[in-house]
Amino acid sequence: MTNLIVSVILVLIVGGAVFYIIRAKKSGAKCIGCPAGGKCSGSGSLPRKKLDGPVVCKKTLSIDGMHCEHCAMSVTQCLNRIDGVSAQVKLSRGRALVSCSRQVDDSVLKSAVEKAGYHVTAIS
Repeated sequence: MTNLIVSVILVLIVGGAVFYIIRAKKSGAKCIGCPAGGKCSGSGSLPRKKLDGPVVCKKTLSIDGMHCEHCAMSVTQCLNRIDGVSAQVKLSRGRALVSCSRQVDDSVLKSAVEKAGYHVTAIS
């Protein structure tokens, strides 16, 4: 009897999740469960920011907490707002590749990412 109850509960949970995903996809959601409510530009990409001068340094930031393209785009936008910084975020690797046309302190980059709601685990 207990197995039957557990099975029914599992079927209801899985069925509810499948119903939610199907309904969200039919309503046009590009990424299910993202902070933008599925209305992010997900598959699109931001134009690459051009630096004013030559590249002085390159850094790689390892970032935790990115789950969808919306997350990656948020991090890219926050880093690109910094003067002299051009960032390209790789969601699959959890990294941001940063090129700088002037010296930028690691704490400035880390602060920008953390203001966006993500966590920098390493800078190299």
